[in-house]
This record gives sequence, structure tokens and C-alpha cells, in this order.
Amino acid sequence: MMRQKLLYMILGLFVLSACTEEPEKVPVAQVGSKILYLEEVEEVLPELPEPERTLWMEDFIQKWVQSELMVLNAEENLTAAQKDVTRELQEYRNSLITFRYKKALMEQKMDTVISESAIESYYEAHKNEFILKNDIVKAVYLKAPLEVANPELIKSLCMDNDPQKLQELDEYGIRYAKTYDRFEDKWIDASQILIQIPLEIDNLERFLRRNKFIESDDTDYYYFICIRDFRYEGEHAPIEFVKSSIKNVLLNQRKINFLKEIEKDVYQEGLKSKKFKLYNIQN
Repeated sequence: MMRQKLLYMILGLFVLSACTEEPEKVPVAQVGSKILYLEEVEEVLPELPEPERTLWMEDFIQKWVQSELMVLNAEENLTAAQKDVTRELQEYRNSLITFRYKKALMEQKMDTVISESAIESYYEAHKNEFILKNDIVKAVYLKAPLEVANPELIKSLCMDNDPQKLQELDEYGIRYAKTYDRFEDKWIDASQILIQIPLEIDNLERFLRRNKFIESDDTDYYYFICIRDFRYEGEHAPIEFVKSSIKNVLLNQRKINFLKEIEKDVYQEGLKSKKFKLYNIQN
């Protein structure tokens, strides 16, 4: 009954606000002395058709009432000391503007370029931290309708890295394949690509060692994978595979050092310009 009354009220307010040339603020709810006006609800109202629009407003108003009731109860039941949030607000403001100041300085002055040599040095120094948790491969994947599939041609084009043959492979894949991907310049999880073919593999490591070309088919498609390179779970990860992670680590280290230098510089500048003083509190 209460929800139905609220729906009727909202619909009536829509009509009232639409028919008034110079609409005044129309209240839709009140808790204590706090009033929620229709225009405040309309400011945050998303584009929705009816009846979703009215239902959204109903839900918004009910949540506003619940929230304001909690605030009202807190105001009535807490002591003056408990309601004093001056210190917390000041600490939050200080934290927020300090964060924004540091962020602005990093964007303006911090070098974010991580060199290849820095990445390589970190990799060599922490190589034992980069152990593969899964088998990874570099591969070519193709899925083509059976009626246009040419397995011998596809295999011959994948035999080596001859640019001309690879270009022909691209042309064939674009023209005939339902799906065609070349993961030759990046490492991917082996299961990510092998799951694309209708073939059961018991021992993935042994399978990768014995098969450069992987073929399968079903009633509609021919599936082909050419394994260009592979690494096994438990081996050291190739540097290309972890380069992005290393770059993020080095960048975070640089940010930490940069922020430490900012704090040190601010202190020294404050000392030099006499922006602060320390008092001797010893007796």
C-alpha cells in the first residue's frame, strides 16, 4: 500500500511540474527538517522509459529516507563529542590535497621511461623469481571451413619464417579462415590456444615436444596450430613474457623513490625559507 501511494505521488508530481510555467521546488520526502525536492531527484535520474523511470525514482526516494533516518538517529543519540568530526575532516582533506599534489608532481617531473637495459638487468638479477606456472607457446592458429581448407598448403606456408610465405599465409587466413591468429611475437598460455581445437591432450609437455603441427577437424571445420616455440611449467619465463611485470615493478620503485625525494626537498625548502620552527620541550 505504501509503495502504491508513493507511485501515485510521483506520477502526480510529474504532472504538476510539467503544468507549471514557473515551477517552485516540489518536495517529495522529508525526514526531520531535511527535505528532498523533485528537482534533486531529476538531476540524478538516468534516461529510462516508463515504468522503469517511476520505479527508479521510488527506489531512490526510499533509499534517501532510510539514509536520512540513520543520520537523524545518530544526531539524536550521539553526544556532542561523538558528533564532532572536525579532526577527521581535516585529516581527510590534508590527505586528499597531499595526494593530488604528489600526483601532479609525478605527472610533471617524474621520468616514466623504463629502458630495455634496466629491464634486462632486473630480469637477470631476479631470474629465479620468474618461474612459469603454466606451459606457454608462440604459435599460429587457424580455423577454416572444411570445404575451403587446404592442409598441405597451410603447413607449407608455416614451415619457416620466410616473409613471402607468411604474407601468403596471412592472405589465406584473411580470405578463407573463420578464425586466424598469429601469436609469434608474444607468448601465450598453451591451454589458451589448444582449447580451441577438438582434441584431447593427456600430457601437454610431451605433446608439445612431439608436435610442431597440430591438426584436427569436426563436421564443419578444419583446425590447425603451428607451434613456433614453447616453454614448460617450472622453467624460467622468457624475458618477453615478464617484461610488462618488470616494467611495473621498476616504475613503482621509481615512484617510491621520487616521493621520498619530494618529502625530503619540501622539508629542506621549508627549513631554508623558515616556514617552520621546532621548540625545545625538554626541562
